[in-house]
Amino acid sequence: MLRTVTHAGVAALLLLAGTPALAQSQPPAPKPAAVWKFLSPGDLDPATLLPPPPTDDAPAAVEGRAELHRIAATRTAERLEQARHDDQAEDVRSIADVLGPAFNLERFPATARLFADLQNDDGLAAKQAKAYFKRERPFLNDKALDVCDDGHDRKNSYPSGHATMGYAAAAVLANLMPGNAQIILARASDYAESRLYCGVHYRADVDAGQVLGNVLVAKLMTKPAFQAELEAARAELTLAHIAP
Repeated sequence: MLRTVTHAGVAALLLLAGTPALAQSQPPAPKPAAVWKFLSPGDLDPATLLPPPPTDDAPAAVEGRAELHRIAATRTAERLEQARHDDQAEDVRSIADVLGPAFNLERFPATARLFADLQNDDGLAAKQAKAYFKRERPFLNDKALDVCDDGHDRKNSYPSGHATMGYAAAAVLANLMPGNAQIILARASDYAESRLYCGVHYRADVDAGQVLGNVLVAKLMTKPAFQAELEAARAELTLAHIAP
């Protein structure tokens, strides 16, 4: 038996049918802006902390791009693969991998919190400096460069955010585990060099990231809130016989 559908019924059916599509078409809510955990923007002034990078046509920048070509010509497949991995792995685990499986942040919530908050502040510090200097990536001035990933923001080359994070994380890890400081700091250096093997930064960008990361940690060491998290992590790792 056929039923007659009224105009109102048709409209209701269309409305119901369209509701999921409308819901799916809504853009996701924007993420809340990151805020400093331990520092404030005035604690680190990139204008006084870092020298300005060379202009794109300066001899130092020309030599910087030539260095990237030399690195690309001599890098092994294994080192390039490591650089690509490091490009994607931007947190303390990329530095702590030299410590072996015992350093597992899933087992140590206080340590995980410390490094999450550290990365928050080193990320904001690097972003602040990048926005101030607005240096173009080397591959924008040399299309022949072979890069791991050319999808990076164009004018945020200086300083390297990866290097900033790596050296900051290494400084804190070495403080927690001084007996492993040598291999931790060596890994941070190798991690920073991956930016050159990927062709996405000049060496000056990496050097500036090292300065920023270390100065950041020195400043954090004066903050009671950071010291409290550091000591909580130390107690946790000491209890697990990972830190002295």
